[in-house]
Amino acid sequence: MSAHVLMYSTAVCPYCVMAERLLKSKGVTEIEKVRVDLDPAIREAMMQKTGRRTVPQIYIGETHVGGFDDLSALDRAGKLDALLNPT
Repeated sequence: MSAHVLMYSTAVCPYCVMAERLLKSKGVTEIEKVRVDLDPAIREAMMQKTGRRTVPQIYIGETHVGGFDDLSALDRAGKLDALLNPT
């Protein structure tokens, strides 16, 4: 069973699309997407939680991965699979 994936995103976000594509290539079938462009309060909550203003902001389980660049770096370092598939 793969870990729960939460992604804060907006409707028009190429990095969100790339993050989703990478996650799906790793076998993730469900991504809980939270659209921060629909409600300023949701964006504010994301900023409080992550300390960042940009999207995507990705959580795998309880771990804040960060944005697409962070996700991609984690994959290149060989650490993404272990985070997605905890034992």
